[in-house]
Amino acid sequence: MLQATQLRPGMVIKFNNELHTVFTMAHRTPGNLRGFVQVKMRNLRSGSMFEHRFSSTDMVEKAILEEVEMEYMYDDGEYYYFMNTENYEQTHLTKDHLGGGAEYMIPNLKVHVEYYEGKPISVELPPSVEMKVVETEPGIKGASVSNVGKPAKMETGLIVSVPQFVNEGDVIRVSTSEGAYQERVSTA
Repeated sequence: MLQATQLRPGMVIKFNNELHTVFTMAHRTPGNLRGFVQVKMRNLRSGSMFEHRFSSTDMVEKAILEEVEMEYMYDDGEYYYFMNTENYEQTHLTKDHLGGGAEYMIPNLKVHVEYYEGKPISVELPPSVEMKVVETEPGIKGASVSNVGKPAKMETGLIVSVPQFVNEGDVIRVSTSEGAYQERVSTA
């Protein structure tokens, strides 16, 4: 069992006695109200998508799956290909299996592919991923720390709000649970 605030995109949970893949997760703390976790998930049996709101203190059952460490290699538009880091066997998953995690798939990324009854069903992402900024507005000279963000397009197409001092070509660390900027790793 894990707390609802520990849910991450790509996780498989048992909800209402069925397996569901978490697509997106947002932890919200509105004003003087109690915090909650808004989760968008897909039922693995029926394929239906829906949203559910968990209290921040709710406990959620993570499905018991076989986890295999794999390295993401490439996608061909339809499938995402992974290689087992121990025996070099390859497997492929569709974008439906990855959910929102597809936006974080950069070559050579180490992930855990989860199997249920011998079939790959989802991917568990690392807590953060280093990505290159491919498109953003020019930085403001002398801007260092500011709460004013600007949109930046990553190499995978993911849009992240970044501080003013981040420029095209910079490599930044992005949280996979929130899709948020964490820090600049290197400059162009």
